[in-house]
Amino acid sequence: MILTDTHTHLYSKEFDAERTILIQKAIDSGITRMFMPNVDSDSIPGMFLVEKQFPENCFAMMGLHPCSVGSNYQQELQVVEYWLNKRKFVAIGEIGIDLYWDKTFIAQQQEAFRMQIQLAKKYDLPYVIHARNSFDEVMEIVTEFKNDPLRAIFHCFSGTVAQAEEVVAMKNFKLGIGGVVTFKNSGLDKVVEAIDLKNLVLETDAPYLAPVPFRGKTNHPEYLVLIAKKIAEIKNISLEEVVEVTTQNSIDVFNC
Repeated sequence: MILTDTHTHLYSKEFDAERTILIQKAIDSGITRMFMPNVDSDSIPGMFLVEKQFPENCFAMMGLHPCSVGSNYQQELQVVEYWLNKRKFVAIGEIGIDLYWDKTFIAQQQEAFRMQIQLAKKYDLPYVIHARNSFDEVMEIVTEFKNDPLRAIFHCFSGTVAQAEEVVAMKNFKLGIGGVVTFKNSGLDKVVEAIDLKNLVLETDAPYLAPVPFRGKTNHPEYLVLIAKKIAEIKNISLEEVVEVTTQNSIDVFNC
């Protein structure tokens, strides 16, 4: 089986002590495709090092995370476009709006999100959306580009069935399903049950949001299998079908 983790921060400092071991364990367990979203200019060197060490398995995105948007966001976006001009990436990400931690720079977050979708259009790349406590605000900007043939993943989706249907109604948009689907009373099981598998991709968001039975601990890439198994259980289908379809969905989005 070839599993695909569409969102994992393998370069995170939480993995410094055993990064190579954890990535190799994931590969050995069939997770041979791992996509890394960028955060800001500080995370770029570490991400590139992981990609260099595992060039056949770990793939870099380029973008500015909404939680890193501040008064210097324009300079950060200049760094993003510098790298987009310099080399290839699999996506623009992760980008979006986060109203959970701080609303100080909401206007700048909105502008940075809009500008980076424009970069996705310019460079013909998919984009990966971060939308924490901001579904309506994100969709308002996303729909500005509804007539453009853009591909995207709604990372760490944890909304309602109605919101999920709104996302997948956007052509070529997928829902990123992670460890939250294993949480009791998360409600994400209803989304997975209602939405066609062709609209879903798998992710860990490691080192964050570890699935049950590791909830509250550091998430590891190999835990992706637990997410796939939970989706198979909810949909009453085989693990092999979940793996095959979601990996093909990731290929359709990233074009690789």
